[in-house]
Order: sequence, then C-alpha cells, then structure tokens
Amino acid sequence: MSEEQAQALMQQLQALEGYLSDVVQKEESVMRLLQEAVSAIESMKAIGASANETLVPVGMGAYVKAKIEPNEKVIVHVGAGTSIEQDKESAINYVEARIKELEIVLQQLAAQRQEVSIRLDQGQQEMNRLIQASRGSTQ
Repeated sequence: MSEEQAQALMQQLQALEGYLSDVVQKEESVMRLLQEAVSAIESMKAIGASANETLVPVGMGAYVKAKIEPNEKVIVHVGAGTSIEQDKESAINYVEARIKELEIVLQQLAAQRQEVSIRLDQGQQEMNRLIQASRGSTQ
C-alpha cells in the first residue's frame, strides 16, 4: 500500500473518530432527556390533592418559595414553542409516549455507535498491518 493510501486511511479513521464522538454526545443528550422525562412523570404523580410547598429556581442558585395548588391541570410543552394545558393523566401519557420515542432513538444511536466502532477497529487493524508491512520492507 502506498503512502497516499495510508494517508487516506488515516483521514478516514479521523473522520470515524469524529463521527463516533458525535454519536456518543447525542446518546448522552438523549439519556439526559430520558432522565428528565422520568423525573417529570414522578413529579406529576407526586402532586397530590393537597397544596404542596416547594422551591422554584429563579437563576444563579436563588430560589423562591412557592405553593403548588392541588390542580389536575398541567402545562405541557409539545414542541415548536407551543405548550398546551392537559389534565395530569394526559400529560403523564404524553411524556410516557415521548420516553418510548427517546428509547427508540437511543437504540438507534447505540447501533450506530457499535457500527462505527467496528469500522474504526477494522481501520486501525488495517493501519497496524500497513505499519508492520512497511517495517518489514525497510529491513
């Protein structure tokens, strides 16, 4: 294999490493969204029939006390800057549906990560063979 082919392989490996890094970052983002969704469901379920007092973050580590009135309505962000008011059960169902969608995306990203990792390993093995072959031909 020529030096040009070795450089092309190296560029391919670098591109794969960059792509793998992007996939891992996307996986981490989806996992954070999943954790947030699970927490949202737990919070909605915890809102009971009586008023609750809580702390609401206002930024820079500052909080204000707030009273959550017993309310069966929840405001849910549905995308594109739009939020709607739903009853608590509908809101929970909506978030659970989003969790299922995120789990599918996470599975797809894991498959992509695995595929890219395999390709990267194969490329690195090929590069090692080239290095060994070039050492053998120079001696």
